[in-house]
Amino acid sequence: MENSFDHFRKHLLNFPQLGIALDFSRAPAPMGFEASMAAAMSQAFADMAALEKGSIANPDEKRMVGHYWLRAPELAPNAQITAEVKTAITAIQDFAQKIHTGQLKGAAGKFTDLLCIGIGGSALGPQFVADALGGKTDKLCVHFIDNTDPDGIDRIFDTLGNRLGTTLAIVTSKSGSTPEPRNGQIEAALRWKQVGLSFAQHAVAVTGEGSQLDKVAVAEKWLGRFPMWDWVGGRTSEIGPVGLLPAALQGIDIIGMLKGAREMDALTRVPDALMNPAARLALAWHHLTEGRGSKAMVVLPYKDRLILFSRYLQQLVMESLGKELDLQGRKVLQGLTVYGNKGSTDQHAYVQQLRDGVNNFFAVFIEVLKDREGPSIEVEPGVSSGDYLQCFLLGTREALSGSGRASITLTIKEVDPHSVGMLIALFERAVGLYASLLGINAYHQPGVEAGKKAASDTLKIRAQAIAILARNKGKPLNATQVCEQIDLVGKEELVFKVLLHVASNPGPVSHQDNLDPSKILFSHS
Repeated sequence: MENSFDHFRKHLLNFPQLGIALDFSRAPAPMGFEASMAAAMSQAFADMAALEKGSIANPDEKRMVGHYWLRAPELAPNAQITAEVKTAITAIQDFAQKIHTGQLKGAAGKFTDLLCIGIGGSALGPQFVADALGGKTDKLCVHFIDNTDPDGIDRIFDTLGNRLGTTLAIVTSKSGSTPEPRNGQIEAALRWKQVGLSFAQHAVAVTGEGSQLDKVAVAEKWLGRFPMWDWVGGRTSEIGPVGLLPAALQGIDIIGMLKGAREMDALTRVPDALMNPAARLALAWHHLTEGRGSKAMVVLPYKDRLILFSRYLQQLVMESLGKELDLQGRKVLQGLTVYGNKGSTDQHAYVQQLRDGVNNFFAVFIEVLKDREGPSIEVEPGVSSGDYLQCFLLGTREALSGSGRASITLTIKEVDPHSVGMLIALFERAVGLYASLLGINAYHQPGVEAGKKAASDTLKIRAQAIAILARNKGKPLNATQVCEQIDLVGKEELVFKVLLHVASNPGPVSHQDNLDPSKILFSHS
């Protein structure tokens, strides 16, 4: 009979040369599962190989998918892409050096702060990396505007205070027309103008060539422009100009990140499902969720520096795998829910439910072996805070196993640029392989586009509703009456909501409150 340590050894993928290991011993696949998935996994490997060679991997948009070329440009399908990637990385390094040495300065002197304006993949990856790898040696203090929330924007500028003259702003948007970064850019430009400074002399663009943002940056002579290519999706753009530029400016070793990602790519390119960590992850996701997302993935990093990793993975995994249709157009309603925070904090939050409540998840523990730089004090004889942290991880994992809850444990030596690059590349490849197993397109996001269109339609209705009130000055109207005048019967709730928001903020529209929404009257002064 197999003892527990032999079971652990059997299900451990250990790569000491890279400083990473994955333990699947507490989430073993059913007998015969790997054999039953062999043909599908072989096809997934073939799909991934074709993708890396430049096949049209995103049929909806007729685009290649080449985020792997960002860390291995020599593998790109043509010399032009190879040259563009190499040129971009060199340009990022050169630009960062000019900022750090003061060769490029703000209106008030050497740059002290970095303001990153973006949304989705243009914010989540950079935020994760900035928090995971930042510290006392940072060259610039990094801030993010990652939403179109006015109060959130105000808070960032309150933090920056009178340092706009030494703040460098990066605006990241592939098209330049995405509302959130565009709004952030407009608000930021106004802040610089209000204090008598030129935003252009403090601004850099990361965008597609010829985009709306690119044209503005050229016309206004911004400090720099860096590329976003149509073959790199937002959620897989961290190991490219989107993520490497802010990281380099912060003072992070981007070559270390690139090296980690490149080495993990080589490891996960091996077409052996049992020795390939990304393939093993994809197979584990499949058998743990019955290939249809029946359970959530709870990410539990036992390290404060990895607190934003689950937020980063939410987009990477859920935007890639959450699809209504498969590649044949059949309705499949696929997905894999991701949530998490950090250990041991979560042990005092939702781990109670994980152990004793509904069994609708599997956990991914992330263990970091190195506690801190230098030795730790003893909080008890022979025991440090870091010892406690590891024991909490091992204890929680044991408690979950004892209650029949599955878990995977990923161990890294330390949180450094190399390991962060590896983590990003590992999960990028796992997502791609898993999508192939499911027969879905991991590289489009029709649900996101539908949301953008609905928002645009709502803005038009908002304008129409305000125009009706203006046309009826002195005559208060309820939402139903407004809808009748613009032929929007059936949209009363939507019109009510937008008018309530308008009336709750400074401007000419006001309202008379009532318990019944249908009786609330709106008027235009």
